[in-house]
Formats: sequence, C-alpha cells, structure tokens
Amino acid sequence: MSDPSPTSQDLVRWSEALAGIARTGLGFTDSLYERERFEEVLAVAADMRVAAGSPFDRATLIDEWMRLVGVGVAGYQTPKIAVGAVVGNDRGEILLVQRADSGVWLYPTGWADIGYSASEVAVKEVQEETGIECEVVQLIAVLDGLRLGFTQIPLYSLVFHCRAKGGELAAHPLETKNVGWFARDALPNPIAGADHWGELAFAAIDGEPVDVLYDRPRLPTWRTENL
Repeated sequence: MSDPSPTSQDLVRWSEALAGIARTGLGFTDSLYERERFEEVLAVAADMRVAAGSPFDRATLIDEWMRLVGVGVAGYQTPKIAVGAVVGNDRGEILLVQRADSGVWLYPTGWADIGYSASEVAVKEVQEETGIECEVVQLIAVLDGLRLGFTQIPLYSLVFHCRAKGGELAAHPLETKNVGWFARDALPNPIAGADHWGELAFAAIDGEPVDVLYDRPRLPTWRTENL
C-alpha cells in the first residue's frame, strides 16, 4: 500500500522543522559556505509553507525567519511553550474562556513566562484571564500543537488540572471576550479540540485517576497517520 499524499498539516510541520534546522545552523556557524546552504534550506521551507496555504509570500517568510536567527545557544531553535489549566469546581464544571482574538472557547492558556515554573504560570493565567483563584492538582497533558494541527508555529502545550478555590468570574479586558463555568453536556461553541482533551479533562475534574496524555511516537515519525 502506497503512502498517502502529504497534507497541508504535513507541509507546515516539515516546513517549520526545516526552518528550525536552518536557523539553528545559521546561529552556530561563521562559514559563508554553510550559511549559503542554510539559507537555501530556508528558501525550500518557505516554498513548502506557501504550498500549504500560507498567507505570506516566500520573501516575507524568509525575512521573518532570518530576523529570528540568534547566535550560539540563544540561536538553537526549539518549540515555544504554552501552559494551560483545566479548572474544575465543586459542581463538576470546567472553567472556559472565549478568546478575544478568535472567539473560540478553550481552557485558560498562555505563554510560559521566564521566572515562573510551569505550574505557577497555570495559576497566574487562570487568575488573570478569569478572576478565579485555583490550586494545581497535577499535570495531565503534554501536547505538540503542530502535530495536532491547532497551531501554525512549533509549540508544546503543558496542561495542568487545577481546582478552584475562590475568586469571582471576571474576563480579562484585552485577552478574553467572555468566561464561564460549563457542564460536560453544555459546552459552548466554537470550542477548540474538546474531542481530544474533553474526556481527560472531565475525568480529572471528577476525581478519577488519569495518566498524562502525550503524543505517542509515530511510525514513520514524519507522517501524519497513526496520531
């Protein structure tokens, strides 16, 4: 049986992987010959992103990637880290926010901040985005955003189960349109990825023992099948 044709998700992931390799190489070499080769790899990566439907043209993508090239360790390209919080209350409901930029509902989440542990970021994001105070119970998921197709940039998402312990609902004036508590049979729309994380989230909220959800290695690694 032949392999299926690459999807746009495949192209985005491969493009970002190539761009990361090239930018890391540019950050670690002073050789003009090697720099030319890495810049050619960036051009190939840009062509792949355009083929995947990027709103930006080839030159714009290359310029943006080149702008992000660092030197030495600072130039080593790694995924960004987002931290999310599945917060439950005594009624078995989940705390969700409606993003101001997209209108999509999701559990509170934000970029990891320097100087805070991942669990501290979870508590901080919940309070800032919703007004609710919470305590962290456990890590329940480590997810690859590119692999799952819910982001166009390389990112890992760390998701913590948290328990509400006070505060009043108050949407952040810039980041969220709305916030609320929702039962599992009354989730709002549109909602991002609930078919992937919903069962795990409500099992944790209900006090059931849960294993950490993570993306299993694929065979072959660079294809989309066998998620």
